[in-house]
Amino acid sequence: MGILLGLLTAVAWGGSDFCARFASRRIGALRTTLYMQLAGFVLLTVFLPHVGGWGHLTDGSGWRPWAWGALAGVVNGVSTLALYRSFEIGKMAVVAPLSASYPALTVLLSLLTGEHLTAIRVAGIAFTLAGAVLVVRGETPPDENGSPSPAAFGDKAGRGIGWAIFSGAGFGVLFWLLGTWIVPKVGTAATVWMIRLSSSLLTVIVILVSRQPIAPPREGSVNSWLLGMGLLDTGAFVLNNRGMLIEQVSIMGVLASLYGAVTVTLAAVFLRERLARWQWAGIVLIFGGIYLISR
Repeated sequence: MGILLGLLTAVAWGGSDFCARFASRRIGALRTTLYMQLAGFVLLTVFLPHVGGWGHLTDGSGWRPWAWGALAGVVNGVSTLALYRSFEIGKMAVVAPLSASYPALTVLLSLLTGEHLTAIRVAGIAFTLAGAVLVVRGETPPDENGSPSPAAFGDKAGRGIGWAIFSGAGFGVLFWLLGTWIVPKVGTAATVWMIRLSSSLLTVIVILVSRQPIAPPREGSVNSWLLGMGLLDTGAFVLNNRGMLIEQVSIMGVLASLYGAVTVTLAAVFLRERLARWQWAGIVLIFGGIYLISR
């Protein structure tokens, strides 16, 4: 059951990122991030009693669950903003695999804090991570003439690498914290509610400090994309946190990281973007890795 939840998490996050392609081109990455989080926050506030309740936030546990939840929100918010920054100034083909490699750190931290993996599952993790990198690595953005630009590739990628590594490290620590400390101390859905609240506040501060536009979008189509993003992204966090109570944290981190491959696949199906040979090879590796992980 935990593996299924991990795969559903990847599908939901991949779908959210696919929607983000349309919204961010209309209103920018910062406002997209903000209103996606606010949409998720409102939806989860309404449905929280039906998806796990308020957890330890309101059971008399004091301030500690609120502090853990706020920590998760800050780490997630900083990591997400770093990710969008790496996409803005770097090349997707370089920065995306770097940021999506965060499970390596999650697995390492999980092993250092007591988790044990079988040799078959270690092989499955290696296959899955390699496959995810191959799929995302193949998404090379074209230049103005529609063909890859090696000169621009080197310049922009170099400027985005630091942000991508920072983002990947942040997500790696976040997923380890969620499975090991935060979800058990706060609650499955309550943790996500705190993440949405804290990340929204952090994004507002960044927008105000950087003097970027903060007004909500008026286009109905953009609001539809944002609502879809909020639903999928928030649902993915709930599924992921539930899965961490059933399955090993390291395994859930690897499965959730497949969201990048899901986004690329959705683009190939719905936007008719072609997949390169190594991307198909990556998809095969992913399914092989999932099979080994489930053994």
